Amino acid sequence: MLGADARTRSGFVVLAGRPNVGKSTLTNAIVGAKVAIVSDKPQTTRRAIRGVRTTPDHQLVLVDLPGVQRPRDVLTERMQRRVESELRDADAALMLINAEQGIGPGDRFIAQLLKQAPLPVVIAVNKIDRCSKHQTAIVLQAAADLDVAEEIFPISASGGQGVQTLVDHLASMLPEGPFFFPPEDRSDQAEHVLLAELVREQVLRRTRQEVPHAVEVEVGEIEQRDDDLMYVRAVALVETDSQKGILIGAGGRMIRAIGTAARRELERELGTRVHLDLTVRVRKSWRTDERLLDRLGIE
Repeated sequence: MLGADARTRSGFVVLAGRPNVGKSTLTNAIVGAKVAIVSDKPQTTRRAIRGVRTTPDHQLVLVDLPGVQRPRDVLTERMQRRVESELRDADAALMLINAEQGIGPGDRFIAQLLKQAPLPVVIAVNKIDRCSKHQTAIVLQAAADLDVAEEIFPISASGGQGVQTLVDHLASMLPEGPFFFPPEDRSDQAEHVLLAELVREQVLRRTRQEVPHAVEVEVGEIEQRDDDLMYVRAVALVETDSQKGILIGAGGRMIRAIGTAARRELERELGTRVHLDLTVRVRKSWRTDERLLDRLGIE
């Protein structure tokens, strides 16, 4: 831990919820920077991403958990083990519910999981800006009926409504103690992992069906070539030749579109011009390759 005044508070809050409820969007909103990629595809988050929000009196470390799911392969087994580990080590849990969709079996499963964890739970009902007051009230009552949370907050992660009130409450739940990270840090992700995720985000935005879940991105080289130019070499891994064909697209149009959009995101993150060398490679059954998953930072 880093030295700080004894009156400061710091701790870890796990963010749990069904796929596509807005966990990554909320993490980015609370941190004030892009530390988690955003997509409308389920199971976008593969890593337990730590976003760090620091003020003079508290440091809130958000852990955006991979989507809770039944393990299907080595990749999802790792994701599920990480969920269980983070729940054991956290100071509090924030369960996120989609106001548009209401309470479903997945929410009830997560609520039961959180009831078994020895930590206080708060619920945030997200996307209220897309719902009527009546619909929001119904979901808030259904969230209360889950009987898992001390407090329930209606919010809009994308619009900011209710987010500060939620953050203030989470900060009040943290134990007293020094900070875990330097005040300027926004995440504990390694740079090559964050850049790879930004590239993968653009793949997710442009592909459908089986392709998003079969793609992973590895950044193998980051080199300052000139004073204002960073060279980044990235490889998009897929499992079949047909997926490779989809990702490259007719005449290479798909991969060029992905590369152009990804380069802009990398330049925004790095604050400099970027030359992105993006290729596609078939790596059969990469989701069961333990050594590769280690290298990709999927613990």
